[in-house]
Amino acid sequence: MKMQFKVLSTVTYLGLMASLVTAHAQGVIKIGEVNSYKAQPAFLEPYKKGMELAVEEINAAGGVNGKKLELITRDDNANPGDAVRVAEELISREKIDVLTGTFLSNTGLAVADFAKQKKFFFLAGEPLTDKMTWQGGNQYTFRLRPGTYMQAAMLVPEAAKLKKKRWAVVYPNYEYGQSAVAAFKQLLKAAQPDVEFVAEQAPPLGKVDAGSVVQALADAKPDAIFNVLFGADLSKFVREGNTRGLFKGRDVVSVLTGEPEYLDPLKDETPNGWIVTGYPWHGIQTPEHKAFLAAYQDKFKDYPRLGSVVGYSAIKSIAAGAAKAKSTDSAKMVAAFKGLELMTPFGKISYRAEDHQSTMGAFVGKTKNDNGKGVMVDYTYFDGALFQPSAADVKKSRAAD
Repeated sequence: MKMQFKVLSTVTYLGLMASLVTAHAQGVIKIGEVNSYKAQPAFLEPYKKGMELAVEEINAAGGVNGKKLELITRDDNANPGDAVRVAEELISREKIDVLTGTFLSNTGLAVADFAKQKKFFFLAGEPLTDKMTWQGGNQYTFRLRPGTYMQAAMLVPEAAKLKKKRWAVVYPNYEYGQSAVAAFKQLLKAAQPDVEFVAEQAPPLGKVDAGSVVQALADAKPDAIFNVLFGADLSKFVREGNTRGLFKGRDVVSVLTGEPEYLDPLKDETPNGWIVTGYPWHGIQTPEHKAFLAAYQDKFKDYPRLGSVVGYSAIKSIAAGAAKAKSTDSAKMVAAFKGLELMTPFGKISYRAEDHQSTMGAFVGKTKNDNGKGVMVDYTYFDGALFQPSAADVKKSRAAD
């Protein structure tokens, strides 16, 4: 009887182990995502939908490495401290395999530093400050969207064509705004040495006093304006600028304003002829974008915003990296992402080994008030690979990993 019990125990044990192995093979890859959903809903609600669409498509195709993806999202209250706390909870409590997300540059930098300390893979989808991947970049952090240097580099040739000498700048006074203006000034001065910056307005993010900002800019009598405001700040600035005639006879170059999440709310207040980066979703005729657009509209009965493309491409990037690594181990993910190539709604992109920055580009065009609706016209897609610093410049600026 004693021997029989041992044999049965062994058989039971082996069966249990087999079931555990099977369960593990059929397990999930947990993607932990941190973002400012309550603070920036215009961008991040579509962003979340884009992520959900990508997860659905990947799981329907069998998942990654035999495992389905599971997306766990958390709100960071647009606060760097909360972002780090939530990231810690995702790792320690939810046992996530991969960390992604963040929208604001200050929260993105906080999570990037946290990832460096924890030696945990982090794909930043949206933060635009150049410090994400260049000055201060680290071994465990990658970024999807083109940063402020890249977007400024796309806009500066158009700005230089205007041949305007006296420029004013307006930007939200936090990391992203400061980074965008620094890049624009540097690149425009290189392209047009006689340029002067005659006024600078830097209101706090989300707290613009549009009347005083517009008046200060008008008093400086600039020939042209570089604008970095977005969201509700942008709407207030445009409304007040239209009312006071700030834009009459003045050229405006504006980052992000061509994105539908910021252009749509302007409606009949949309200014004509601003040179912008953005996303003309209605007119992109490439096969990869047509497929994305059809799938997105079928699932959500709505058109995509730029956030939708970024969220979708972030999940697709993680899946491609995990498939290449055959693992979600952070060190293996880091190695796999260096030089990783994949297809996105904007075409093929890759992640550069030297700085972990993707080559995703942006559309540059002009705003148009089309019967009371803001649209982007006369646009061209600029490949991000053509607007990045050289490997030598990156090496100089990038902190030690």
